[in-house]
Amino acid sequence: MSELAPILTFEYSIRSRYAETDQMGYVYHGRYLEYFETTRTEFIRKAGITYKSLEDSGIMMPVMNANLEFIRPVFYDEVVTVRLKIYELPTVRLKTHYEIIGSDGTLRVKGDVMLCFIDSVSRRPCRPPEVFTQGIKSFIGHG
Repeated sequence: MSELAPILTFEYSIRSRYAETDQMGYVYHGRYLEYFETTRTEFIRKAGITYKSLEDSGIMMPVMNANLEFIRPVFYDEVVTVRLKIYELPTVRLKTHYEIIGSDGTLRVKGDVMLCFIDSVSRRPCRPPEVFTQGIKSFIGHG
């Protein structure tokens, strides 16, 4: 996707905590998906929606696929910027792309996560609620 321009970019800062690091003082690799989720949750909130409101309306968003590429480690107590990029409006799926930028400006981790909108009763894929799509569209307009 890097050759295409994203329709939106959202950045969120996270400070790594001691409990997230391994014996080498690096953030444990499994924590990066949590950083992605935290950033995605905050982006959705900034777009005027919450995961809770989606779930209350009968929509779930399970992860269908996740990929990570580790470039350089993130260290304990380091403030990183997680950059979320979306290249297309969601249909039944929401494709999200991430870069974790270290406090020194270097790319540390990149990855992508694909989520699917699921009706909580039928457990079948569905389109996102209009409020979700409109929230994203409004965010595109003002970032």
